[in-house]
Order: sequence, then C-alpha cells, then structure tokens
Amino acid sequence: MAKKSGVGKFVKRLLVLLLVLLVAGTVLFAAFQDKIERWEYPIEYSEYVTYYADKYDIDPLMLYAFIRTESNFNPKADSDAGARGLMQITEVTFDWIKTKIAPTEDLTFEDLYDPETNIRFGSYFVSYCLLRYQDDLATAAAAYHSGWGTVDGLLSQAEYSADGKTLDHYPYPQMRLYVKKITSSYQRYQEIYTAS
Repeated sequence: MAKKSGVGKFVKRLLVLLLVLLVAGTVLFAAFQDKIERWEYPIEYSEYVTYYADKYDIDPLMLYAFIRTESNFNPKADSDAGARGLMQITEVTFDWIKTKIAPTEDLTFEDLYDPETNIRFGSYFVSYCLLRYQDDLATAAAAYHSGWGTVDGLLSQAEYSADGKTLDHYPYPQMRLYVKKITSSYQRYQEIYTAS
C-alpha cells in the first residue's frame, strides 16, 4: 500500500512538473514568436518609408512588403534584369520616374543604391500603379513586376479579367508568384504590426 501511494505521489508531481513546463513553454513560444515574425518581416528604413508613404498616400506596410519581396532590405541588390536597390528599379523605369518627380535633379541610375532615393522612386512607382489600377494591390503588383503594357494587354482579355480593370488570373508563373508574394507579405505585415 505504501508503495502505491509513493508511486501516486511521484506521478502527481511528474504531471504537475509537465504542466508547469508546458505552460512555461507556451509563454516562451508566444514571446519569441512575435520576435521571430518581426525578424522575418522587418521594418527598416522607416524614416524614408514613412515619409514617402505619406507623400504618395500609401500604407507604409505595403511599401515594406515590396521592399521585402524585391530585395529583402538589401540596398545593394542587383537583379539579372538589371534592376537595383531596395525596390529593384530598372534603368528604363528610373528614367521615366525621374521625368515625373525629379526632372531637374542631378540623379543617375547609380543613385538607386542610396536607400532614400530608391524608396522615393519606388514609392512613386507603387503609387502610380495603384492609381492606374484602382487601388487593386494584386493588379498593381503585376504591373510593378511586368509592366503596364503586359497588364493592360491581359486586362483586355476576358479569360484574365472579368471587368477589364483588375486581373483575375495570371498566365505567367513568375507574375503569379510575384503577386502572391506581395499580397501575402502585405497581409502578414498587417497582421504583425497592426494587431494589438
């Protein structure tokens, strides 16, 4: 009988210990989960992002989604297509944006490695795409990635757009993947930084 009660006490203590460890593990996981999510979805260059998001009337979290997708916050990033900087702007796009927002400034394509210049130009381009496509993020992202000509061509085809204004389907795998990355990244930024 004494053996049974000793075993019973041991089992109870073991269960209490396991319960305490489980609760402590859950609390630690919750604390670190927030840190891990913020590490995976960082907010960097906030001074520039906040300023240009406000100037061009864009949610800053959306700009972070573009920067994360395009360069993962590497200001020296270069692509195979010749795009550069945080928001991966090509020379042709840089030249076009320059005529819109900096026609008299002595800026060159090389200046896109500067975070502020890149975010300034990229923010304008995102805002232009959003304006052109009635604030539909997915269609604007497709245009940011593949160009307006491509998107406008797809919008004129019923199999890709029911209303001729927003894309319902993406025929190109890279475009489809890019749009998914932007929209899901933006959603995660909203969940992480606006949930309180």
